[in-house]
Amino acid sequence: MTASGDSYEEALAALSSLITKRSRADKSNKGDRFELVFDYLKILDLEEDMLKMKVIHVAGTKGKGSTCAFTESILRSSGFRTGLFTSPHLIDVRERFRLDGKDINEDKFLDYFWWCYNRLKERTNEDIPMPTYFRFLALLAFKIFAAEKVDAAILEVGLGGKFDATNAVQKPVVCGISSLGYDHMEILGDTLGKIAGEKAGIFKLGVPAFTVPQPDEAMRALEEKASELNVNLEVVQPLNARQLNGEKLGLDGEHQYLNARLAVSLASTWLHQIGKLEVPSLTQMSILPEKFIKGLATASLQGRAQVVPDQFIERRTSSDLVFYLDGAHSPESMEVCAKRFFLAVKGDNQSEGSDHLANGGSSGSSHDKWSGEENCQQILLFNCMSVRDPNLLLPHLRNTCANNGVRFKKALFVPNMSVYHKVGTAADLPENDPQVDLSWQLTIQKVWERLVHSEREGKEDIGNNDKSRNSEVFTSLPMAIKWLRDSVHESSSATHFQVLVTGSLHLVGDVLRLIRK
Repeated sequence: MTASGDSYEEALAALSSLITKRSRADKSNKGDRFELVFDYLKILDLEEDMLKMKVIHVAGTKGKGSTCAFTESILRSSGFRTGLFTSPHLIDVRERFRLDGKDINEDKFLDYFWWCYNRLKERTNEDIPMPTYFRFLALLAFKIFAAEKVDAAILEVGLGGKFDATNAVQKPVVCGISSLGYDHMEILGDTLGKIAGEKAGIFKLGVPAFTVPQPDEAMRALEEKASELNVNLEVVQPLNARQLNGEKLGLDGEHQYLNARLAVSLASTWLHQIGKLEVPSLTQMSILPEKFIKGLATASLQGRAQVVPDQFIERRTSSDLVFYLDGAHSPESMEVCAKRFFLAVKGDNQSEGSDHLANGGSSGSSHDKWSGEENCQQILLFNCMSVRDPNLLLPHLRNTCANNGVRFKKALFVPNMSVYHKVGTAADLPENDPQVDLSWQLTIQKVWERLVHSEREGKEDIGNNDKSRNSEVFTSLPMAIKWLRDSVHESSSATHFQVLVTGSLHLVGDVLRLIRK
């Protein structure tokens, strides 16, 4: 297989050409001729491979990426060759395709990319047009996993389930549904029942499925679909920390114990059915098999509860400017994100001299005044897609932080740099665009200012003088990062800046490009 195209940039430009100009929230996206996916599989000679592929298919609102990462890691630790397809990518599109736990290398990516792209270009027409961006990426994943002869393919649904490109899989080994909540309502429906119905679209006749405790309305919809298709749907409870025999999960946060337990069930089912391995029955209290513990402890996923010091700033210590990256973008995940941030900064501020990004201070126990707080400034760096409601996201974030004693000195609002009509590399990122439309960021800022103001003085209109102290809208992310670096240089030597970056995985990816060497 040879690449047609001189560079990675050419491949990214070709991929960008598949991004439709329509908003993802366009109601006409629903279904969007889903049957075309099967035409594409035929063009790419993948029909037979798809029937042979041993797939674990995972949908959900929150935690599906983490569940997939845990599952892949368990199977790899058990000695199997794995393929993992997730979305979105943060920095490089190759992150979406992992082989044996590593992003696919550039040469292989280019070979498979051009083979699929050119073949589709030659054989598509007016009736069967070129696939859209995400569909192409899913098809590319199928090609990569088939050609690389993976034992297990773990597929994370992109959006919904029923009409998602990954749902071209007709006979998965097992399906999983992670926690459900309100997200993408403009496409999936405005009730939890409708959303759950779309997610349950990945259930297949007689294929076992697992889920986690869900709100009643969502659970009813899942059970109804499972019953129609003779699916044995089992509900799992969170893993008990003792089952890890002293090890820690590779992904941080209390909620990960639930995702880890879902992954344990998915991996166990796959190992039993395909690997023909006897997995001991897992009671709530029994210690997990050694390979499961290793898999859970070594799992990794970028942009989920990731702590990264700025690697470019000329600084006195590594903790002068630290970014706490969390791709949370639903009301429920905002609360989880806020709790994680509190625990992380509290831990950092109490661990001077330790290896964990020390920030100085003596021990302290009060939520309202934990150690080192006077020397640390918490800053919020936020953006969310316009299909999401900041009136739902920001109160959850601010109130949970405030209840735990975290008060943001300032909130910074920025547009994402990685615009949706182009797939690029770090070199492509614009420094500043004077023509950029900031109306959405100004809307988000107003929501934040109302929250700050109502907390302080009741609910009258906010004055402009106050606004400049509480928050700021920047025309670009590099300008906001420059402001943070300048603030560090201008501050006293004992001050540390702790920046929570959240609201959008795209924003998290953009920040990573700018602060990591």
